[in-house]
Amino acid sequence: MKILTFAVPCYNSEHYMKKCVDSLLKGGEDVEIVIVNDGSKDDTLKIAREYEANYPDIVRVVDKENGGHGSGVNMGLKLARGLYYKVVDSDDWVDERALRTLLGAIRTHSASKSLPDLYIVNYVYEHAADNTSHVNRYGRQLSTGKLTDWKKVKRFHYAHMLLMHSLVYKTDVLRKSGLVLPEHTFYVDDIFSYVPLPYVNTIFYLDIDFYRYFIGRADQSVNISNMVLRYKQMVRVMLEMTDRWTYREIKDQTRGLRRYMYHALANYMMTTQLFICAEDTRERREIYRDMWAHIKAKDAALCRKLRYRTYVLSATLLPWKLRGIYLVNGYRMLCRRMKLG
Repeated sequence: MKILTFAVPCYNSEHYMKKCVDSLLKGGEDVEIVIVNDGSKDDTLKIAREYEANYPDIVRVVDKENGGHGSGVNMGLKLARGLYYKVVDSDDWVDERALRTLLGAIRTHSASKSLPDLYIVNYVYEHAADNTSHVNRYGRQLSTGKLTDWKKVKRFHYAHMLLMHSLVYKTDVLRKSGLVLPEHTFYVDDIFSYVPLPYVNTIFYLDIDFYRYFIGRADQSVNISNMVLRYKQMVRVMLEMTDRWTYREIKDQTRGLRRYMYHALANYMMTTQLFICAEDTRERREIYRDMWAHIKAKDAALCRKLRYRTYVLSATLLPWKLRGIYLVNGYRMLCRRMKLG
């Protein structure tokens, strides 16, 4: 059995996917790499097939019609044969030394029959414009190198979050959660980082700079201008999350998990509000009202909990035009601090 399955969703990735796949191959026979060609129009499939021919025991290729990033993640999970599952975007890569450390930890825990449901690792923003980087760590929230559970997870503050880049789920945990990401939608990594968490009982944090997240392409989903344009997709993702777990279900979780889920939802809502309110149009105002009305109709208690979180409330109390200025400038400050561009 493979220790770790890497899913690599690819769309027109011919110019950068080799760096990604080459970094994953450093895991050797312990890893499985599922390259999902999502209807590319360039030489992505040709390159993927070459890897499959050269590494038949490691690389598998799926050629499918375009369905978006979520579709690629879903397909990878469906086919995964590894004990753990990790998504790596085709323009990103992983650190070789950190990969060996992670695989070693999984082997050790497997031998002692103490495998965690989730490994958490650091991720690094690699900023192309000035060749700088920003490391996101979790040492303040989690004990390093110790098997733990949600009871011992400390409070997350402000915009500090568990992102897809930092999560290595046990494959069975994801399947038990029933995770299916929506197709043709950006920002589905938020769903991936939130919905399965109540199925996670044990956690192991490795303080290693594992995932390298490239920042610098104009078409990236985190580009602020793209996020403003794609606000409807952010609303869709937000509603997927609020529909998935009710206020009562979250309240019944262990304190550490309950606290984190509220924190995560509030952060996702701030981002969603930010890019709805970035421009003032009738359509945006209607979508904003409809979003809150949907949440209230579905779960009034969760709506109250979300709406009156301090930093969500601070935005909703402002007039629309001031709200947009406040939120967009706040996001730009965060981007500069984290070197998101």
